[in-house]
Amino acid sequence: MADLPRKAVRRTARLAALPLGYAGRKTVGLGRRMGGAPADAVMTEIQQRTAEQLFRTLGELKGGAMKFGQALSVFEAALPEEVAGPYREQLTKLQDSAPPMPTQTVREILAAELGADWKQRLVWLDGGPTASASIGQVHRGRWHDGRDVAVKVQYPGAGDALRSDLRQLARLGRTIGPLFPGIDVKPLIDEMQARAEDELDYALEADAQRAFAAAYANDPEIVVPPVVEVGPTVLITEWLDSTSSLARVIAEGTPEERDHYGELFVRFLFSGPTRTGMLHADPHPGNFRIMPAEDGGLGRLGVLDYGAVARLPDEQLPESIGILMRLCATGDADRVLEGLRAEGFVREKIKLDAQLLMDYLAPFVEPTLVERFRFSREWMRAQFQRINNPREPAYTIAIKLNLPPSYLLIHRTWVGGIGVLSQLDAEAPFRDILDEFLPGFSEPDA
Repeated sequence: MADLPRKAVRRTARLAALPLGYAGRKTVGLGRRMGGAPADAVMTEIQQRTAEQLFRTLGELKGGAMKFGQALSVFEAALPEEVAGPYREQLTKLQDSAPPMPTQTVREILAAELGADWKQRLVWLDGGPTASASIGQVHRGRWHDGRDVAVKVQYPGAGDALRSDLRQLARLGRTIGPLFPGIDVKPLIDEMQARAEDELDYALEADAQRAFAAAYANDPEIVVPPVVEVGPTVLITEWLDSTSSLARVIAEGTPEERDHYGELFVRFLFSGPTRTGMLHADPHPGNFRIMPAEDGGLGRLGVLDYGAVARLPDEQLPESIGILMRLCATGDADRVLEGLRAEGFVREKIKLDAQLLMDYLAPFVEPTLVERFRFSREWMRAQFQRINNPREPAYTIAIKLNLPPSYLLIHRTWVGGIGVLSQLDAEAPFRDILDEFLPGFSEPDA
């Protein structure tokens, strides 16, 4: 049947083996070091073998395991290079590591959900998938009116596998943590568990995609494919005839491509809430497609996968974020601390030095202080090391701050987006984009 392993015991055992494998390799490595092998060479080999096992396992299991790997991939730029190098290579293979669901199974699902006459509407379906993902795979087809379409079909058992994987990953959070130095995996897993049901609901995803498609219809920079048909585990949209994904630009793009698509990426993330009241909350590079250019220049950016969106209470990003970022830029430490307390970022009885808080926040607003800011792996690594090093003053501030539940998905998307920009090594007019789309960021009299 599906490509997802059906027995929960088998999936659980393979996930549980991940930290055990790492511990075993460290023990062997210690022996080699005592035998005279260079420490750096031993650690590089350990990381290489750990990366291979980790992402091979996550990719083969699909479900929540693969989603976890994809979520981690956007933080790759924050890892030290000796760690990130081998992990980066394996991350690029993550979406192609498992055999496809049989086409006959796909046809049976289409008949069950779209009706016995489904072939009269979907007049052609390719014999194999064009892409596979964590909970489903995509086939190319043709609708009865002549449109090429993308047919996304959820794997049978995907829901049970997703929930089971995330429960197991949550239990293993403490032991998996050392595999990703500098990244706190527990809140990431918690947030993924909280929105798991939304990810499985294709009707909900279709509603979000319709809203984005309407908002970006005929947009000169962004392309969102319209929804054609939807069932409980089937989603048919217009085909996006792209040439590659943002992952290709990260791997081998020219400086011009990096800056161009990096800017479009930022513009989409921040303009989405203004236009739709929703935030596209899955900044994985594979969801962003490079469209062919019509004039020989650089093309538009296509955006896929609306299963993870934040439906914002006031149909826009919180104005408080923009106000606080503007206050940080002006150096008003007391008002920043007061604003963070009001929003719940600093709990009532927690005492913080306002100036130390400003020193901690300074790099987060650094991209807004210049006309154009260059994101890079070096810059992002420096920020992660600063807030994860117990010897740094910033660490003492970081452990005292609180992230209110209403900001969880916004925060993860923001940090993930910065991670992608750093992987791209993109320069973008970040300040102007926030000025245009982030409520509260512009000066009051602007």
